[in-house]
Amino acid sequence: MDGPRPVCSAWLARLFPRPGPVRRTATQGAVCKKGRSVITLTVNDTAYELDLDPRTSLLDALRDHLALTGTKKGCDHGQCGACTVLVNSRRINSCLTLAVMHEGDAVTTIEGVGTPEALHPMQASFLDHDGFQCGYCTPGQIISALGMLDEFRSGWPSHVSESLEGEPELSNEEISERMSGNICRCSAYPNIVDAIRRARDESVATGGNKEPA
Repeated sequence: MDGPRPVCSAWLARLFPRPGPVRRTATQGAVCKKGRSVITLTVNDTAYELDLDPRTSLLDALRDHLALTGTKKGCDHGQCGACTVLVNSRRINSCLTLAVMHEGDAVTTIEGVGTPEALHPMQASFLDHDGFQCGYCTPGQIISALGMLDEFRSGWPSHVSESLEGEPELSNEEISERMSGNICRCSAYPNIVDAIRRARDESVATGGNKEPA
């Protein structure tokens, strides 16, 4: 056949694929590329843009992409609480949620609570009361304690609250129930309860914030 052979446009498309479309989902606001997602997160008051596999959990995004390894990977099934972080001031298990679900959210990890030179009152209380032994669960325990006290201050009842109305008493039973999602394999539970109680009582006594948030 004389002259150039006809070229199949579909064949060319397969041979020289163009970059996948970039779009922003209506629900999440995340920018989606071919097999990837670009999201923005504010972690410990610092804004980050992350290019992730959309299957990446929030826990792995924090540890593997931001090198914030204070949040621990324990069971990776939401059963131990070692991965607890605050998202928009509410505590969650970061292993059970995808990072792309938190486009634009504010995340607080243990690295955002106090410093080695100036410990947060809750951290200091855990230290004073020996609220940790191996220490692996401690970051999740401290973050969960801060979230728990904020929930208590907001009047959220727990399973052991005598009434669903009014402010319950922060008894040891209340603290234990509200912290029941955080497992300590060393069984430092009595010391953890004491640490949380002392941090909260000292905060109230000093007339500052009602809770050590």
